[in-house]
Amino acid sequence: MDPLPPSPPAVPLPPPRQQPSRRARWVGSVLAILVMVGIGWLAWHLTHRSTSGSSATAGDPGPGGPGGPGGPGGGTGGRRAPATTVGVATAERADIPIVLEALGTVTPAATVTVRPQVSGVLKTLPFHEGQMVKAGQLLAEIDPRPFEMALMQMVGQRQRDEAQLENARLTLQRYQTLLQQDSIARQDVDTQAALVKQLEGTVTSDRANEGSARLNLGYCRVVAPISGRLGLRVVDIGNVVSSSDTGGLAVITQLAPIDVEFSVPQDRLPELQARIADGEALNATALDRTRTTRLASGRFLALDNVVDTQTGTVRAKARFANQPASLFPSQFVNVQLLVRTLQGVTVVPVAGLRHGSDGDFVYVLNPAERTVSIRKVTRGQATADKVQIRSGLQPGERIITEGGDRLKEGARVTLAGDAPASGAGTGRRGNRASGASGASGASGASGADSAFPPASGASGAHRRRASDAAAASTPG
Repeated sequence: MDPLPPSPPAVPLPPPRQQPSRRARWVGSVLAILVMVGIGWLAWHLTHRSTSGSSATAGDPGPGGPGGPGGPGGGTGGRRAPATTVGVATAERADIPIVLEALGTVTPAATVTVRPQVSGVLKTLPFHEGQMVKAGQLLAEIDPRPFEMALMQMVGQRQRDEAQLENARLTLQRYQTLLQQDSIARQDVDTQAALVKQLEGTVTSDRANEGSARLNLGYCRVVAPISGRLGLRVVDIGNVVSSSDTGGLAVITQLAPIDVEFSVPQDRLPELQARIADGEALNATALDRTRTTRLASGRFLALDNVVDTQTGTVRAKARFANQPASLFPSQFVNVQLLVRTLQGVTVVPVAGLRHGSDGDFVYVLNPAERTVSIRKVTRGQATADKVQIRSGLQPGERIITEGGDRLKEGARVTLAGDAPASGAGTGRRGNRASGASGASGASGASGADSAFPPASGASGAHRRRASDAAAASTPG
């Protein structure tokens, strides 16, 4: 039996990993926090230096510049923000018209549908479609022959009854004579008198029938009841027409004068009613849809007696002469009603009035310091381009109208027409050139100054290299 192979030597297990102590973990956390704080401080420091360097390059660093010591607006150790170019306007006294604007509809003062009064065959239509007609002008003619026959019949009946009445009157006179002679009974006389009165009534009725027949004959000629413009023709010659026809013969629309109906907000009613109660004639103007062309001028006519609960407005009407016929029925126009005019009030452009959390204000220009001040004001009525200032501003003061979004109290401004300051230089390139000139002067190399003038536009590094080369080439 073979012997068993020797067993491999036992491999020792690694010792168990010891957990870091509580003190070691605390020290590691503190170090990590310190590293993060250091990184944050370094980032802030680099950002701050970069911002300061760019501001110094773009601003007014040198002495004599606009922001440096000795320059206009500069202090001994600080630097002001650059001035803002603004537009200004002067508060002035002017008259402000209080105008009520609304969308109106042109409505004719009268519209008539011409219908025949009698039935018959249409014989003539002596008019053209769209023609301007005057009151009493002939528009149509109906065949008059049936009405002429009816008139003749009424005339004959009247004449017959008048003859009977005349005979009855003569008989009554004879009876009255015989009654005086006591030759006839009184009853016969009274009967004859009643017959006379009966015939008189018959004759009166005949005359009325004759008048109706004559009137119907006159209705065969259809005339215009008003002056205006005719519409399109509804019927043609040869048709039988009657007074029950819906469309009639034609429609006449009165164009002069003509009215415009519009709506007035109920908030403007007290002011408008006060002007009406004073007996003032309020002028009205009709403009086209684009509000650029003036169509007609007229006067306020009437105000409705109820407020529309759905829209909160009251219907009103203005009347226009419309002699050139510039207004057309059912046309939409813009109405401007002059309610009143404010005389001699302080006004400024609308762009100069600003709105803040504390109310309305303006930027007032201080001409001597070229700075602005915030001034609270109370606004009043306004037009398309002007607004009334009730309090807070006097005529003659200048306010900012453009560029005010970048302003604050005491900010420096530059007017659009002002000339640039003499010490301001030409911007960033001029400032760099000035700095290079100062460095060259400190080195004492006059030749370098003449070879590289400060306004050449070269960078500071190039100027230093050129100055060093000039100094090296100068003997001793």
